[in-house]
Amino acid sequence: MREPRAGMQKMNILYLCTGNSCRSQMAEGLTNALRGGEFFAASAGVRPSRIDPRAIKAMAEIGVDISRRESKDVSEVMAREWDVVVTLCDHARESCPLFPGKAKRAHKGFEDPPYLAAQAKSEEEAMAHYRRVRDEIKAMVEGLPESLGEG
Repeated sequence: MREPRAGMQKMNILYLCTGNSCRSQMAEGLTNALRGGEFFAASAGVRPSRIDPRAIKAMAEIGVDISRRESKDVSEVMAREWDVVVTLCDHARESCPLFPGKAKRAHKGFEDPPYLAAQAKSEEEAMAHYRRVRDEIKAMVEGLPESLGEG
């Protein structure tokens, strides 16, 4: 675990994805669980849907509960002052609105677990995609803020 950023306010990070159902929810949950002393994270979608049950399961496996979360539309979070807006998929990067204030933009693309799992021959094979992407997002979170090009 890294040392907190001494004497600094929490960095506000917004994670955006298309549906706010999987990757952005994982990123929000991991950031607040692992680095909540240094960062405040939220997530939203450009076309919100519902939280993916497999994402909930993958996160529960590592002790992070996102089961009570709800997908939000990006318009619901526009009024908050964000330090960084991180798009996690190409569609969100292309559709991301401009945020007022000082918000910087970063893009960290991760593969889409539901898309990958659609061709899986078993539930275990499908979950392997969710676990891999979860672990990739976790590595990004553990490297914050440098992993976003922030320092």
